[in-house]
Amino acid sequence: MTDTSMPTTRHSRIAEWALYLFYAAMLALACLGPYVPQATHYHDFADQRPLLGLVNAADVLSNLPFLMVGVWGLLATFKTPSDTLRNQGATPWLLLVFGGLVVTSAGSSYYHLLPGDLRVFWDRMGMVPVFAGVLGLALQSLLHARAARLTALCVLLGGPLALWVWLQTGQLLAWAVLQGAGMVLLVVLAVWQQRSPLAAPHIRWPLAAVVAWYALAKLFELGDTAIWAGSGHLVAGHALKHLAAALALVPLLRTVLQARQLACPNSACAGTIGGGELGAGRLR
Repeated sequence: MTDTSMPTTRHSRIAEWALYLFYAAMLALACLGPYVPQATHYHDFADQRPLLGLVNAADVLSNLPFLMVGVWGLLATFKTPSDTLRNQGATPWLLLVFGGLVVTSAGSSYYHLLPGDLRVFWDRMGMVPVFAGVLGLALQSLLHARAARLTALCVLLGGPLALWVWLQTGQLLAWAVLQGAGMVLLVVLAVWQQRSPLAAPHIRWPLAAVVAWYALAKLFELGDTAIWAGSGHLVAGHALKHLAAALALVPLLRTVLQARQLACPNSACAGTIGGGELGAGRLR
């Protein structure tokens, strides 16, 4: 991977070490914190209506936006001239994000067909590469490629480990800490992005929009039953959660599509994959 880090400065070194201290604190909390079990009725979703023989149809079918954004993003990544993304070190992160969305769609659909602990394990596993890709891409552009890679490695290894611990012991704290720490970090990076100048050739996409959509998704998840009742049993919160979570990555998809358009004016490389000779557009 091309190192496209921000120039190392005293402030960036301090920020990087603060990041590692934050990770150490989160690791200590995950290992030494209180026992946090999964909610007793976690699998009891409000909308359990079947459709044409498909059980829990709304919660299953609402995973289609993950699939659509993921496939569209993968196609856009592959069809963008390779130099455009490679020079910015963006390709691996985009593959993690959009590939992870495809896996999330499959895992979540599998889970909602027959909700249970073993199936939700695979549902959550699909989220891990998405988290790693989003945080890695943001950290690389705002801080340092080294921090981005370390963070992605921590998520890719820590996520499955946390889920395995939960499946074996019922202790959900480590998974909750991983999710919560990721959201806190993304909020900090979103604020940092607003205050930092655009530094070519880094990818720049609205992190604040990601935070807002994901926060809305969590609210929908928590309000599953209330939304079901409030809508007169038209729609429940969990299906809306899937939609909001998928929309959180649309700004990144839009950025990649804009990069391809800049690199391929007048559809000059339509239908091609990796046409690096056509020049590099700038993501912004």
